[in-house]
Amino acid sequence: MPIPFVDRSSSSLPVQFVAQPRWRSWLKELSAARRGWVESLHIAGEPGDLVVLPGRDGRASGAVLVVSAKPTLWDFGGLATRLPAGTWKLASDAGPVSMTDAAIAIGLGAWRFERYKARKTRQGPRFAWPEGADRARATAAIEAISLARDLITTPSSDMGPAELAEAARELAKAHGAKCRVIVGEDLLKQNYPMIHAVGRASTRAPRLIDLVWGNESAPKVTLVGKGVCFDTGGLDLKPATGMLNMKKDMGGAATMMAVAAMVMAARLPVRLRLLVPAVENSVSGNAFRPLDVVPTRKGISVEIGNTDAEGRLILCDALYEGASEKPAMMVDCATLTGAARVALGTDLPALFCNDDGLADDLLAAGRDVTDPMWRMPLFAGYRRLLDSKVADINNVSAGAFGGAITAALYLQEFVPDDVPWAHFDMMAWNNTSRPGRPEGGEAQAARAIFRTIENRLAR
Repeated sequence: MPIPFVDRSSSSLPVQFVAQPRWRSWLKELSAARRGWVESLHIAGEPGDLVVLPGRDGRASGAVLVVSAKPTLWDFGGLATRLPAGTWKLASDAGPVSMTDAAIAIGLGAWRFERYKARKTRQGPRFAWPEGADRARATAAIEAISLARDLITTPSSDMGPAELAEAARELAKAHGAKCRVIVGEDLLKQNYPMIHAVGRASTRAPRLIDLVWGNESAPKVTLVGKGVCFDTGGLDLKPATGMLNMKKDMGGAATMMAVAAMVMAARLPVRLRLLVPAVENSVSGNAFRPLDVVPTRKGISVEIGNTDAEGRLILCDALYEGASEKPAMMVDCATLTGAARVALGTDLPALFCNDDGLADDLLAAGRDVTDPMWRMPLFAGYRRLLDSKVADINNVSAGAFGGAITAALYLQEFVPDDVPWAHFDMMAWNNTSRPGRPEGGEAQAARAIFRTIENRLAR
């Protein structure tokens, strides 16, 4: 997707901003003709209202956007789709929102997924780069999150483990990183038995993507993303409604790729490692079964209580490997449980963290960049729910309650206490279109994670 920004020109049409509380007083400041025009449109002056002002020749001469009393970047996200064609410029101060963030919102609002459409949407409006905006930073964020959205929204027929690995290779090539991929039976030879077990039933071989970038002596940051390119549920087969949007089950991997892209584009002084176990959880004669006992990279055994709880299985091998280097911080993202969505809805990723300082930094970053999350407990009292009579641990609890917590506790078994670790359980999808956030795949928490890495390790 092309960035909708150009250099400034004298022909750019101005977009002014009016805060909701000032709407009526702003109306009174207009000429009688313009006030009559605005009033004829029955604009209420609510946040998001947009008025295109006519010139004497009948063409647009400018526009006015009503923003919230306390605006965020998303107040500006609708400009890319609601303004008529032409070149526009932000002509007034965006208030507490930086021009860089306003540009990010406009760029993300321009994203659309049209890979399979014969008739493409006509080019929308263009925007002069806002004065004072950090062009490189805004471009990196827009491109990274657009990449994640593209990957998540692409149907599984064209986004399997091999295609996800190829996307990682292209990302590595663009930034001078190294990317190694372990495929199929080599996973067993190199001791990633869980990734192999989950993905072996598919005709598309499972693999572990391992991208490394940066100076080896720099502080280590490890990102791990769940890359289930399609999830049938395995032998514990999902119903049709549950399977419908499982192309997005690699949303954690795409989100972590977006974070990695921003880190590398900013050239943060860190040693970055990205681990993505990429599989398709399918059904065939060699599929792993309920009550099978499977070894892990850590050396402990897992009883399979449910084959549809496969995300935590592939993540545990990757997390254990990532933790082996004792990174300064490790973060994983996964579309892991429906329980987290029941608790927090679709827009609010659940954060689990074994380090209060890291959790506080992530929460603060989320507030700063309007990329929200909510911390949930790693309540040790529920660990007993994962006990198994035949193995070291079960991948699910026997009960129906606390599913997001028990999933996080399962993952915690593979992360040493001395490695600061955060786990995000997320939707990775916008069910409806809102300004700056069109319906489709979404890299939730990506900007907050990037800001945290920057604040903790790069200043």
